[in-house]
Amino acid sequence: MTAHANYSLRDEIRDYWSDRAETFDLQVGHEIFSERERVAWHALISRHLGPGAGRAALDLACGTGVISHLMHDLAFVVTGLDWSEAMLAKARAKAQKRGADIRFILRDAERTLEDRASYDVIVTRHLVWTLVDPKTAFAEWFSLLKPGGKLLIIDGDFVSRNWAMGLRELWEKLTAGKSRVSDNDGASMARRHQSILARIYFSGGARAEEIARLLAEAGLEQPVVDWKLGAIHRAQSRQMSWPKALERVTQHRFAICATKPQ
Repeated sequence: MTAHANYSLRDEIRDYWSDRAETFDLQVGHEIFSERERVAWHALISRHLGPGAGRAALDLACGTGVISHLMHDLAFVVTGLDWSEAMLAKARAKAQKRGADIRFILRDAERTLEDRASYDVIVTRHLVWTLVDPKTAFAEWFSLLKPGGKLLIIDGDFVSRNWAMGLRELWEKLTAGKSRVSDNDGASMARRHQSILARIYFSGGARAEEIARLLAEAGLEQPVVDWKLGAIHRAQSRQMSWPKALERVTQHRFAICATKPQ
């Protein structure tokens, strides 16, 4: 009884993503499946963060290390942080295979325990929409940046429904039984996802304007919303069914870059 009572929403989120670790990289939008997409990611990162040049970078909720490796490609000195040991095991195996000297650590992205003012840049992909307490998280990230450091958030509203989502769901029903790769099938996982979603801060969907407002409240300057993710989405669409590709390009997806004052 006591152990169950102490099992928090954060624990549920950690365990949910740990259980998805084995098949996480099978999904387009998680792992990178083409050089075209890799180049598009490099361009997005460089556009906002500039050259790596040995600068210290923190990849929050790094998962299997996809963004960490992109940052490493660009000559950042990278720390990847995640609170799922199953995800980190995948990330470390990739780094060993590729000979990449990336530091991976098991921590909570909302309470990192990292040194204050120790990073030149921080990057997150698809983390903010899952946060339990974004105000606390943004204050933490602000403290980790050096003066003049930059935070890059790549995220989206994956909750709000639109016509393309309905079309994709209809197509999947009509083609049920045909072979397709998916990492989130199963009624049990779907129920867990919905239960978690109902209790997080952005349960109604993460919108760029709200995130930018919270970043400004945390003290970060000039939050700039970048909607130009088309090159990434076009590269990903080549690996997707046409209804899923259509859903992706019609979703509220964005990058936000903000700077810590000097």
